[in-house]
Amino acid sequence: QVQLVESGGGLVQAGGSLRLSCAASGRASSGFALGWFRQGPGKERELVAAISRSGGSTYYAESVKGRFTISRDNAKNTVYLQMNSLKPEDTAAYYCAAGFILTMTATYNFWGQGTQVTVSS
Repeated sequence: QVQLVESGGGLVQAGGSLRLSCAASGRASSGFALGWFRQGPGKERELVAAISRSGGSTYYAESVKGRFTISRDNAKNTVYLQMNSLKPEDTAAYYCAAGFILTMTATYNFWGQGTQVTVSS
């Protein structure tokens, strides 16, 4: 089992920045790919960004490329999502998850409780 706890969400104006953090405990998170998902109002959950076990490979959804950066610190069992140039359409609940294959969402078996990000126009 891996327990994941997100932090760093909040309310920000369009164009602003936020940094989300996700602390992992339990089984070593270094054995998992880590991803950030989001679910906006009336929308399905989508994979926003993911990072491989070593941090050597990353994935970004087209909608966030160039604005969001995912990183991980295996020594601290923590994954981060730096979000810049935020837009109102980025408003969503953001979830951290641990999985086995970088972009295969069905392999993400461990989930945090989520943190809300609200971007005002």
